[in-house]
Amino acid sequence: MHFTAETSSNGVIERDFTVGEIPGVLYSPASAAARAPLVLLAHSGGQHKRAPGIVGRAHRFVTECGFHAAAIDAPGHGDRPRTAADERHVTLLRQAQAAGEPLGPVAVGVHIDLAARAVPEWQATLDALQELPEIGTDGPVGFWGIMQGTGIGIPLTAVEPRITAAIFGCLGQESLTEAAAKITVPIEFLLQWDDEHVDRQSGLALYDAFAAKEKTLHANAGGHAHVPRFEVDSAARFFTRHLSRVAVA
Repeated sequence: MHFTAETSSNGVIERDFTVGEIPGVLYSPASAAARAPLVLLAHSGGQHKRAPGIVGRAHRFVTECGFHAAAIDAPGHGDRPRTAADERHVTLLRQAQAAGEPLGPVAVGVHIDLAARAVPEWQATLDALQELPEIGTDGPVGFWGIMQGTGIGIPLTAVEPRITAAIFGCLGQESLTEAAAKITVPIEFLLQWDDEHVDRQSGLALYDAFAAKEKTLHANAGGHAHVPRFEVDSAARFFTRHLSRVAVA
């Protein structure tokens, strides 16, 4: 891990980093506290590691929960160049959007390709983050990601035993049910009841596929991009409950 820049404001230290060619940002408490849990944040499609929703949640998890939070650019997003496959994905999504078609069916192939590349990148990033003394190798790790973040996060959580709690949502894909069935850690799942891009029954089926004994469905009125702001409060409570209760040496 190579740190490239550092800023501090309102009790939060932000450090830009790279792991190989993967650009990311780590948010940490400004106070010299003991080691603390880590939350991984995956942005949605067309966004990047410093999207407003990512930054807002990161600051909330740091200032309210005392956690570290980290985000990276997904392949073909943010500061990363697009491959020919990425360009094809963008074209297909734009064509569906222009035709007024649901994006969910088109996104399936996009997410499968992105997850194949992004899962090992997240694992390499987590390896590097856990080498930092303020995080360590034995602390709890949470994952937050909706929409595209879910398309990447479910396959990641299914194979990554270091993740001990996760929040997903705003997605429903049959291609993810096999991976979801391998996830047994506590889950919170967001569903927009009037989602114009994600079929409601598909979202419910994905929630049902999780093998977690402790899972909660948050169904809210509104379209795909209208996730209520109070879900940020819920996420902070969720991670505080499931990460803080795990002792960090």
